[in-house]
Amino acid sequence: MVQALDAVVRKLGGTARRWRFDRMATVCYPSSGQVTASFAAVAKYYGVGVDICPPRRGNRKGVVEKANHSAAQRWWRTVPDALSVFQAQSGIDKLAVRMDERRRVVDGIKVTVAQLADCEPLLEIPVRPFPAELEVGRTVSPQCLVSFDGNLYSVPPGLAGTQVRVLRRLDDDHLRIATAGRAVIARHRRAPRGAGQTVRDAGHVIALEREVLAAFSDRAPCKNKVRRPPSEAALAEAERLRDQQATGSTAERVVIDLAHYAAVADRLRSVPSPKEETKE
Repeated sequence: MVQALDAVVRKLGGTARRWRFDRMATVCYPSSGQVTASFAAVAKYYGVGVDICPPRRGNRKGVVEKANHSAAQRWWRTVPDALSVFQAQSGIDKLAVRMDERRRVVDGIKVTVAQLADCEPLLEIPVRPFPAELEVGRTVSPQCLVSFDGNLYSVPPGLAGTQVRVLRRLDDDHLRIATAGRAVIARHRRAPRGAGQTVRDAGHVIALEREVLAAFSDRAPCKNKVRRPPSEAALAEAERLRDQQATGSTAERVVIDLAHYAAVADRLRSVPSPKEETKE
């Protein structure tokens, strides 16, 4: 959430004096509405105050929900599946420009939302984001790559299919990849979010090439299909199953003769004429 807040205020070029939140556990204690110590440090870093929505105030909360509903109906429902992050951001920016042109009447004067926003100066924000650490779990691909924020980052060979942790501080331009035991196995410079880049360490590339060349062999390829006779254990298991069927109940010993069904199907293939039906 801190990452999203920092991205929004940097997109706006500043921040408001106060931030309003619902009673979410990441910001406050839902029962009392008291801001948590961890988020109080975030608010202090950006120099803003925090307002928690009071309970049982549906009208006040409904204003925010309606604004989110408007954006969802106009933009989110029309987003194609194959849209990239940059294309999606461009689309929401165009929607924001159109929404800034909405008309409002203030003291009998018609103005737009953008004009009202220009009259409210924003506070300056710090140069670097709040030093919060983001930690997510990922699975290493067969190519020894880890996906994060729309990019791929390399890890040493031999870790395909294992679970790793991606660690990133918001104020750091690098990210770390660690094992489940918190041992750092890779450190990369972070690529732009959603750029689709593959970032590989030179040491990882050399080690992966050595693994591939060591596994190379000039032996004949394996046959796709090899017919093997049943083993002694399989034959013994089949004999045991036959004995169980023989000693079962009467219903279990019933054997269905498919030849009877085939004979009935042959008779039904030809439709008898009306004369033959009369003779019968």
